Amino acid sequence: MTEIRTPRLVLRRWLDDDLVPLSEIHADPVVMQGIGDGRPRSPEQTAEDIEAWEEEWDEEGFGMFAVELLGSGELAGAVGLSVADAPAEVAGQVAISWRLGRAFWGQGYASEAAHATLEFALQDRGLDRVVAVRRTGDSASANVLDKLGMQAEGTAQHPVHGYEVVVHGIDLTQYQE
Repeated sequence: MTEIRTPRLVLRRWLDDDLVPLSEIHADPVVMQGIGDGRPRSPEQTAEDIEAWEEEWDEEGFGMFAVELLGSGELAGAVGLSVADAPAEVAGQVAISWRLGRAFWGQGYASEAAHATLEFALQDRGLDRVVAVRRTGDSASANVLDKLGMQAEGTAQHPVHGYEVVVHGIDLTQYQE
């Protein structure tokens, strides 16, 4: 089982007990406003998400991690890697993303988890490049991406939802500098 420990977090594969706390995170419209169509997700949709993330782990050797607080064991959210399908500028590339419950915002958890995931992608999984896509105006995600050293490479329109996104990227040579 793939597991990464940081000073405050455990990044791990998904357990059955994660469905309820992740469903609570997905039910929060403020958390979900920057993800997909921006609408909260039902427990059934959350179960489908977890199933898809686990399938990606099995097929690709990477996926979305459950983010657990090391001290309490509380589920804080998800961070990980997926093969992007949109926008066209990043389709087929490996993208990093995250979502944390609001109670965990502003404490550096997203940066800590994303940094560990980026290191996992580039060093453990041997990827040459990782991208990220964020909505224009999402300053919290921009801050995390800056801390990761990911450079803005341009803007695009999300083909399904129509909003503008900023595409970021980093390759192995940039990461090692």
